[in-house]
Amino acid sequence: MAPDESARILVVEDEERLANGIAENLEVEGYRVEVVTDGRSGLEKILEEDYDLVLLDVMLPELDGFTVCERARAQGRITPILFLTAKGGIDDRIRGLEAGGDDYMEKPFHLRELLLRVQVILRRWEWYRRETSPDPLIRFGGNEFDCRTFEGRSWDGISHSLTQKEAMILRALAEQSGAVVSREQILEKVWGYDVFPSTRTIDNFVLRLRKRFEPDPENPRYFHTVRGVGYRFTPEEGET
Repeated sequence: MAPDESARILVVEDEERLANGIAENLEVEGYRVEVVTDGRSGLEKILEEDYDLVLLDVMLPELDGFTVCERARAQGRITPILFLTAKGGIDDRIRGLEAGGDDYMEKPFHLRELLLRVQVILRRWEWYRRETSPDPLIRFGGNEFDCRTFEGRSWDGISHSLTQKEAMILRALAEQSGAVVSREQILEKVWGYDVFPSTRTIDNFVLRLRKRFEPDPENPRYFHTVRGVGYRFTPEEGET
């Protein structure tokens, strides 16, 4: 699939040579690119302008990338974010996802892989917006989630803000309500490649959805595990 030539990408990276190299290659692919070199400037750009994707370094002056992402999400910005970092430990990856990041690339990385990740993230984001547009609300068992804003309310009246990947997984399961959806299908639908994450990551995301929307997460009514395969989403009868 050819990249969307109208896509705007913000690169937040304090290594200027690397930032400029990334920008030049993205521009060759047809993207419109801006570069900033510190976290505070990056956050200001994210809050003030509309981008289709942000490439965000973790170790930045002024504000680190995790803080930038968390503050952007707290302000309601849902732009996809791909973390770039020299810290590739599992704890850092988990923190990046919990901060609201969409993916995580460890430095040094191959340029072709970066370009692939960018293309796939944009394609998956377009799928999510397209599928969400005609029917943005998902309702089940007294829960309600708005796929446009990533905001929801659970059966007990508590408001919840989902990360993008949580929202996309919920959307993918709701599209096939009542059917068994394998972990591999979810990976393909939401990430689009098998480099990262592992299928275990899907399990962790579903656990988080249960904690938000199940009255008893240990005995789920809506997000069912199908052992050895994946998950089945079962809304209450008469609801969609």
